[in-house]
Amino acid sequence: MGQNTRATREYPATAAPSETAQRTPPARTAPRRKSPLAGYLLRRLGMSILLLFGVTIVTFTLANLVPGNPIVAALGEGAASNPATVEAYIEKHGLDQPLPVQYLNYLVNLFQGDMGVSLRTGQPVASDLAKAVPATIEVAIGAIIVSLAVGVALGALAAYRRGKMSDQVVRVVSLLGLSIPTFWMALVAFNIFFLQLGIAPGSGRLSPILAPPPTVTGLYTVDALLAGQWVTFMDAMAHLMLPVFVLSLFTIGLLTRFVRTSVLEVLDADYIRAGRAKGLTGPRMLFGYTLRGASLPILTIVGLAFGSLLSGTVLVEAVFAWPGLGSYAYNSATSLDLPGVMGVGLVVGVIYLGINFAVDILYGVLDPRVRLA
Repeated sequence: MGQNTRATREYPATAAPSETAQRTPPARTAPRRKSPLAGYLLRRLGMSILLLFGVTIVTFTLANLVPGNPIVAALGEGAASNPATVEAYIEKHGLDQPLPVQYLNYLVNLFQGDMGVSLRTGQPVASDLAKAVPATIEVAIGAIIVSLAVGVALGALAAYRRGKMSDQVVRVVSLLGLSIPTFWMALVAFNIFFLQLGIAPGSGRLSPILAPPPTVTGLYTVDALLAGQWVTFMDAMAHLMLPVFVLSLFTIGLLTRFVRTSVLEVLDADYIRAGRAKGLTGPRMLFGYTLRGASLPILTIVGLAFGSLLSGTVLVEAVFAWPGLGSYAYNSATSLDLPGVMGVGLVVGVIYLGINFAVDILYGVLDPRVRLA
């Protein structure tokens, strides 16, 4: 009996598995972690929204600092000499209120899609910009596509042929593209290809005998394709040739030099040397390793170049009578059309913010280290 008692004390009876399961608290599941990419996108989106408010503040402030009398520009010399008319205009537009109140009214109108009425055209600024912005986007997209295709190819070629004759030729060509003034090249191209040779249309987005296609995107080439109007599509493409050619020259020179520098830095990296030692050559080495490693700095310069094409084509649009954002900005500034100037400033700011946001997203997709920074 003593041995049984000792055994009982040394080896107590274990509880049934069902009782143990009932006494053991349920295991807690680990909280689901957010995706690093989702958090990265939220941070960038919040920053872009804050910067957008900053753009509205800068646009509103600069418009109010423009020299000249906007009341005279709006009413004319005759009406502006009548105090009653001036007082009614000031009261109608809230110009007698403090600037912070005017800014809040400006924001409220923006949220409602009201950007004011153009003093020059008499139309809402939003409707004017809805016609001008697609024209600039169309020529800018064509220019950036040509620039990417040519600039990346020339830059990679110059880097791979470093120090050889082809490298020297590419560097000279890129330097010429950067040095030639864009407006001068526009005049030369217009004179040679239109006035003398007659192989390219002169001005505008379409020939006078053709009607614009039904508006869907505002891009004549895209809208013509959607409508099945092949004659209109070919004519719109022909009118794009000279502006795209002129705008591409500077961007090609810029991308060529930048791509060459970026690729040279990657070619000196250890993993590229290891790949060569393993026998990797040709397109696989170029596209799979070299250009991929140099893609982030190239992406930055492409975003800046595209933003510059969208906002800085004033002189080229003037030469080719292209009814885009640059022409609208120039006409608004020369006629002291403050609503038009403010609308252009806001659109340009939104363009740069949108491009930077897209570049940030691509950064996070291409390089996981950026998401965690």
